[in-house]
Amino acid sequence: MILRAPGTNCDLETKFAFEQAGSSVELAHVNELLQHGELLSGYHIMVIPGGFTYGDDISSGKILANELRVGLTDNMRQFVSDGRLILGICNGMQVLVKSGILPGTATPLTLTNNDSGKFECRWVYLRVNRSNQCVFTKDIDMMYLPVAHGEGKVVTDPGKVKPALSYCDSRGDTTAGYPFNPNGSVANIAGISDATGRIFALMPHPERFIRRTQHPRWTKERSDKPGDGMQIFNNAVSWAKTI
Repeated sequence: MILRAPGTNCDLETKFAFEQAGSSVELAHVNELLQHGELLSGYHIMVIPGGFTYGDDISSGKILANELRVGLTDNMRQFVSDGRLILGICNGMQVLVKSGILPGTATPLTLTNNDSGKFECRWVYLRVNRSNQCVFTKDIDMMYLPVAHGEGKVVTDPGKVKPALSYCDSRGDTTAGYPFNPNGSVANIAGISDATGRIFALMPHPERFIRRTQHPRWTKERSDKPGDGMQIFNNAVSWAKTI
């Protein structure tokens, strides 16, 4: 189930990625779920895709986050307790964090304006924290994915939050600064998961690189491999098949 709200604009790309991974997909408007929260139990994976929900008028993802916090928190926590998965991409990460669903501890964490003071829209290198038991990043070491956000800086206590995904340079150095870290996130955090590894959120867009021809240098660096983001969707669908 891919959740939509006014301003969502990456739902169809995300739907396509999950279909390529072998999943059937339905789009659901947030109002439908707020009125009938029990509908969530009919799915194996819940996704909050990228976009600018409600125009990000207060702050990125804040209005949708409040709707979920007030109307769906219990349903979402039960959803995960039942072994199911939640994925938030870009605006979806902002929503999951500001709703309190992530990081799932008492540790304060939020997202704010990029240090550069501008919207960052380009490709970045990412390294997976292999000690993190995140379902979505299983068997992934590094990725190259696009970002597109103006409020992607993670602010938190770096000693208390273990990143599931970190910005890095082409050699995998997760201490590399700007432009490798596009927003100034503390500890180069690009994605986080809860303790179960079944709730995962990231600022980069895996759905925008599932085919080799989506790589900015695909004609020069020819490869028969699928795009780096595809494994995230494959992993999610593989897990769902075990439920």
